[in-house]
Amino acid sequence: MTGVFDGHCHVASSRFIPRAFVEDVASNVQCRLGSMGVAPRPGRVADGLAAQHEDHLADGLVAEMDAAGVERAVLLVPDFGLRMAGTAEPEEAARLHHEIRLRHPGRFWVYIGVDPRRGPAGVAAFEAMVDAYGLDGVKLYPPCGYSPSDPGLYPYYEICAARALPVFVHTGPTARSLDYGPAHPMRIDRAARDFPTVPFVLGHGGLTHVETCAYLAAYRPNVYVDTGGFASGPSLPHWPGHLNELFRLGVNHKIIFGTDWPLGRLNGGLKGLISEVVDGPTVFAGVSRTDRNLLLRENLLRVLAPGSRPAG
Repeated sequence: MTGVFDGHCHVASSRFIPRAFVEDVASNVQCRLGSMGVAPRPGRVADGLAAQHEDHLADGLVAEMDAAGVERAVLLVPDFGLRMAGTAEPEEAARLHHEIRLRHPGRFWVYIGVDPRRGPAGVAAFEAMVDAYGLDGVKLYPPCGYSPSDPGLYPYYEICAARALPVFVHTGPTARSLDYGPAHPMRIDRAARDFPTVPFVLGHGGLTHVETCAYLAAYRPNVYVDTGGFASGPSLPHWPGHLNELFRLGVNHKIIFGTDWPLGRLNGGLKGLISEVVDGPTVFAGVSRTDRNLLLRENLLRVLAPGSRPAG
């Protein structure tokens, strides 16, 4: 095995992450710090997090990837536009991510965000973006207010089926002002059955609703689990042990390793996280080298169906 593949990253940029989302995340951090008697002044956490979202060209991310031994990563681009203002529309976001790939050749795959409420025009725009930029998948953010099995998404899934594109679905909690109900992993089950050739990746499925996500991965051939956010969940202070338990559930052929960078910046950076995963004593204790390779590289490549479209 050579470098690690990170199946869950974002460009840490205010062009793609709304200020309202950052403030929601900051409010949870503020609450947690307050419970320990160390809460900073109101707004300081939000300002600090916002300052970390100025890596518009992904230069900082690539530098961290190089230091950590991450060979390549998936950039996920949520479509917040119908729920939170202030970020690039999908077409502009796709163009900007294409420029990032040109700047850093061979380092990124890109999954673009879609929203079923954009109607037929959104579907046409998505297909045009795939043609123009060779996009590698779809990113869904159901907490913005829709089910991942919404019939309005089926035209997108038909395109994905025809072009061998995976669908990455956020599951579990998120910013406090968004909707948690649509993000339950069982909400994908209807779509997964109706589109059996489309790979569906349950974002954060290795972190929250783990039993349900592992169940879906075990019995739906086209459903996979993502580990994104493993080191940032407030309920997982001992995340190496949690990952080890996850990797002993018997579904390692369906788990994709991801960090959810830039969250790793709050936990010592990407290098420290990857070092603990790959070289630490806990994460892969009792896990075979074959399974390690599946988790850190091969499962993502199988979902991406290499050879079906040009590499970015």
